[in-house]
Amino acid sequence: MPVGYALAVAKLLANASAALPQRVAAWLHAWFEETGGALASVFLPAGCRLCERLLTGASRLPICAECLESFSVITDPVCDLCGLPLERTVENAAETEPSAPAPGKTPALCIGCRADPFHFGRARSFARYEDSLVRAIVLLKFEEMDPLADWFADRLAETARRYTNEMKADLIVPVPLHKIRRRERGFNQAELLSKRLAKRLRIRHEGVLLVRKRPRPDKHLLTSNERREAVRGAFATLAGSQVDNRRVLLVDDVMTTGATLDACARALREAGASSVHGLTVARAILNPRKVSR
Repeated sequence: MPVGYALAVAKLLANASAALPQRVAAWLHAWFEETGGALASVFLPAGCRLCERLLTGASRLPICAECLESFSVITDPVCDLCGLPLERTVENAAETEPSAPAPGKTPALCIGCRADPFHFGRARSFARYEDSLVRAIVLLKFEEMDPLADWFADRLAETARRYTNEMKADLIVPVPLHKIRRRERGFNQAELLSKRLAKRLRIRHEGVLLVRKRPRPDKHLLTSNERREAVRGAFATLAGSQVDNRRVLLVDDVMTTGATLDACARALREAGASSVHGLTVARAILNPRKVSR
C-alpha cells in the first residue's frame, strides 16, 4: 500500500542514518523533513485550502495551481510613489491618470500622492488584494504556513528585481507587530516573508531594528483616518540600532492605505536612514480621492 510504503521508506532512512557520519545523517534528516510534505501530498492527497479542488501534484504548498494563477499580478504602469495601478476607467479616469507629460520628466503619480506624498520613496506590491489572494494572506497571517511564505517570498523577489535600480537597499526590515500581538500569534507574518526575501536577494536582514510601541486598536475594520491615527508615532527604531545612511526595504503582507508603511518609514528616516522603500505581497486598490492619509 502507498502509505505503508512511505512509512517503510521513513524507517529505512532512519535506520540507515544511524550508521552514517553525523554530517551526512543530519543532511539526510533535513532532506526527509523537507520532502515529507511532498510525499504526503502524493500518497494522501488533500483539497486546496482556497477552493477545495483536489491537489494532485507533489508539493508542500496546499494551494492548487489554478488558485495561484488567479492572483491578479500588478504590472506597469503604476504610480511612481505608492505603486497604485494607473488605469483609465469611465469612473476614475481623472484620479488615476499619470501626471507625467512625457518620459524622463515629472514622475507619474496618482492623485493621492500628488496631494499628500508619503515618507517612503516607493512602494511596490506583487498582486491586488482581492478574491483568492485575500484568503491566502489569511492562511499566512494566522497559520504560519512556511511553504506559502516561501512561495510569496519568491514573488516578492521577482517584484524587487523589476525595480532594482529604483529601490536599492542595504537592509531588509519587516513591519513589526506589537509585543502583545506577537505573543498571542506566536510569529510575525511580515518577518516570515522578510527573512526569506533577504536570503533570496542576499541583503542583510534586521528583524528587530524597528519596534511597535503602541498596539493596533481592537476594532477589526478601521477607516482611513482611524488607520492614520492608529499608527501615528506607533513605531520607533530600537535603541542602539545602526541606521545612519542605510537604505532600507520595508516588508509587509498587505498595503491598504499606506499609513503603516508611512509611519515606519518616518521612524526610520528620523533615525538617519538615507532612503526607505516598501514591498508587500498584496495591495488594496482604493479610490485615491476617498483615502485621507
